[in-house]
Amino acid sequence: MTAAPPPAAPPVLGPVDRVPAPLLMAVSIGSVQFGSAVASTLFPALGAPGTVLLRLLLAGGLLAVLLRPRVHRWSAGALAGCALLGAAMAGMNALFYLSIERLPLGVAVSVELLGPLVLSVVQARRAQDALWSALALAGVVLLGVRALGDAGAGEGLDVLGLVLAASAGACWAGYILASARVGRLVPGTGGLAVSLLVGAVLVAPFGLGGALGVVERPGLLLAALAVALLSSVVPYGADLAALRRLPTRVFGVLMSLQPVAAAIAGLVVLGQGLAPAELVALALVSTASAGVALGRRRGEPVQARPEDVSRTTGRTRRRPRLR
Repeated sequence: MTAAPPPAAPPVLGPVDRVPAPLLMAVSIGSVQFGSAVASTLFPALGAPGTVLLRLLLAGGLLAVLLRPRVHRWSAGALAGCALLGAAMAGMNALFYLSIERLPLGVAVSVELLGPLVLSVVQARRAQDALWSALALAGVVLLGVRALGDAGAGEGLDVLGLVLAASAGACWAGYILASARVGRLVPGTGGLAVSLLVGAVLVAPFGLGGALGVVERPGLLLAALAVALLSSVVPYGADLAALRRLPTRVFGVLMSLQPVAAAIAGLVVLGQGLAPAELVALALVSTASAGVALGRRRGEPVQARPEDVSRTTGRTRRRPRLR
């Protein structure tokens, strides 16, 4: 009789892996809001594509220098996953920045969030999952209707802006799926560095001209670096870690807290009051997010386990069978 193999050693978890997933998402959402505020100040000088290019290039370059990912040891599936994630990030960021040049921010955010919420509804496995997704969707739609009413009397909304925001939402749904895949195949955040650089390459033909504006005004590089850290390095790294432990449908619903964070930031930073309809919308979204976070069953499968991923090749490990 063949002796049973010794039990596998417990996985070595990094500091980020020890942080609760909901807290990681809260950090991600807050960081994105501050990063968007800084990014908007760069639009007049660099343009939306130029700002996106600098954001992705600086973030990817910084992570690549710090992490030095051993790409040559990764599997073909891991490399393909990073390429898809980079394409999703490039589309998500570029299309959203272009949309807020044509739409009020509240409308653009609400339309974009339809992508993750639709993904959550499609992937719902239990009745309560569908209920929380529907509540979040109702809140986001209510925020959009409110913002639409403030957009202008009789002026209407820019149709191209709506198309751009909806396209950004589709890319956001793709980002969630691709990020979960990269999190399964590539340990740590090395895959994020490669994906960011892939995204920069894809955006370069559209944003290179605007990004060269930093040559005449080098001081803009500091603001661009802040955008890279706040809008890419911190939130994407937090998302990657959270998606290792959260199903993508749960992640999609929790991301609906983005309008809540934007509304709070507007109240605190800009002094923008909240109308009764907005308070109802925020209550719906907050209830849905809390229900998803607290209602997960113990033992529910997560997206990946650190012990199932090789730290050198990026290939999934098969656990030995007992004989």
